[in-house]
This record gives sequence, C-alpha cells and structure tokens, in this order.
Amino acid sequence: MLTRQELERREHLLLSATAAFSDASKGRLRAEEPCPLRTAFVRDRDRIIHCKSFRRLKHKTQVFLSPEGDHYRTRLTHTLEVSQIARTIARALLLNEDLTEAICMGHDLGHTPFGHSGEQVLNELSSTGFTHYEQSLRVVDTLEKEGEGLNLTHEVRDGILWHSLQDKAQTAEGRLVYWADHIAYVNHDIDDAIRAQVLRKEELPESVQRVLGDRHSVRINTMIFNMIENGETGGIGLTGEVLEAYETLHDFLFERVYLNPVAKAEEGRAKQAMTMLFEFFLKQPDRLPPEYIRRTERDTVERVVLDYISGMTDRYCIATFEQLFVPKVWR
Repeated sequence: MLTRQELERREHLLLSATAAFSDASKGRLRAEEPCPLRTAFVRDRDRIIHCKSFRRLKHKTQVFLSPEGDHYRTRLTHTLEVSQIARTIARALLLNEDLTEAICMGHDLGHTPFGHSGEQVLNELSSTGFTHYEQSLRVVDTLEKEGEGLNLTHEVRDGILWHSLQDKAQTAEGRLVYWADHIAYVNHDIDDAIRAQVLRKEELPESVQRVLGDRHSVRINTMIFNMIENGETGGIGLTGEVLEAYETLHDFLFERVYLNPVAKAEEGRAKQAMTMLFEFFLKQPDRLPPEYIRRTERDTVERVVLDYISGMTDRYCIATFEQLFVPKVWR
C-alpha cells in the first residue's frame, strides 16, 4: 500500500528545493490527524472538489452572461483549464503538483454571479469593499460545511488569497497559479469571443500572432514553454517578447471583448438585479434562508447578505429576483 509517508518521501526525492513539501506545511487553522493515504495538499484538493461552492461554479459566468450555447466557458471549465496549465508547468519545474492543483481548484470559489460585473457591483455596495479572491478564502475558511470551513493548509489558503496579485503568494506554486490563470483566460476568451461573433481570428494583433501563434493550442504552448524556460533559471512568469505579446493581447481583449457591447449587453440589468437583492435583504434579513439568518448572530447583516448574494449562481440570482420583484400571473 502506498502510504502518505511514502508519498512525502518521494516528494523529497523528486521535487526541486524551491517546491513546497507536504510534510513541511505550516499547518491548518485547526490541528487534525493526517490522512494515512493522502498528503495534506491532496486532501485539500479533495475537500475543495467535494464542496458545494465548487459545484456552483458550473453555473457562474466567465465572460458572457448566462449564454445559451453549450460551449461557452463557465467558472468551472475555466478552473479546470487553469489547473491543466498550472499542473503542466509545475510538473516540468519539479514543483508540488498537488499543491498547485489544490490552489487552482479553490481560486475562484468566491466569485460572484455574472462574473467581474457582479464583483464590481458588490464592491460598490459594500461598506468595506469586496473582492472575489478575499471571498474565496472566506468560503474555504468560514462558509463551507455549515460555517465549519474546510480547514485547509496554510499554503493552499495563501495561494487562493493571492492568486490575482502577482508575486504575492509565499510559495512558487502559488505564484505560478497567478500566471496559469492569466494564460487560461486570455486564450479561452478569444475562443468564446470568436464563437460569439464579437471577434474574428484575423483581427488579433499581428505581433501577437507572430510571437504566440495563430491557434489556441499553439498560443498556450508558447506561453507554457516560456514559463518553463524562465522557471529553470529561478523565475516564475512570462518573460521577453512573450510577455510583451501577452500584454498586447490582454489590452486588445479589454478593448474588443471585455468592454464590447455584446459581452456587456446584459450587464446593466444584472447589476440592477444584484443591487435590488442586496438592498432588499439588507432591510429584511428575516427573508434570508434559515442558515444565513443564523449567521447574523455572529456576523453583521451586510456581511451575511454579501455572502449570500456572492454565492449565488447566475440562474439562482435571476430566479430569486423574479420571485421577489416580478409580479406573478393571477390564477
């Protein structure tokens, strides 16, 4: 039987000195007996995959709000693509693949309905501000398992918290996830934008196609190889002309896709719906679901309402809005 101790021993034999080792974790918020079979980071990955917040990602917007097509990305498919890219890089650089995967699986658990539009409106409504990465940490620490939390390791929690900010994570694996997230979304957003007919492949900047390639898989491979080459000399991130091409592509997508009227067509109504729900539950917290009403005993009403609305899927948010504000047909 392959035990946890044997897996930990193999990590020390196979991984780079810059990797995070499972048996050297800084620990959990609450001490607990280790699993006889799984390392600490594998256990964290499993806890995230089995939690409710992870399942809800399948009905949360990536870029296009509640698209009807089956092939547009959601937060869940985005998460899986980030994980695939990050694991490939981690494996090549002899970093801890299990830690990398756990961070990837948890990095967007706190994302709102309607993508960054939802995050923006909650940030504007909250008296203390709102970011999806801080909310992701709150989900795993406080909200999951009926308020018990998942009790993850320090390294996974750190990677989740800092995945949106470059070079902030304490581990090489956490810093790697920042780049894997960006590599994933700039490439799959091109694919979705072409599918939505808001962009044609020929319109991508010539410099980007020359350096990164003219196909989805080629662009991803170019960025991954650049990350690996940089990592072999101790760096984590894109460098040189590949970094320049990525930045050009990122700016181009903001102008042509993320701010495009087609992609933003429903944003105003989505923001209005979330604003009305926020104000309604702030004034009438007794209308919250019972488990959220109980949370008001230890958190402010505003905090609980933020938790409730940010945890909604797109379609649950729309259904709740219709239930509260749209007149019913008299029968």
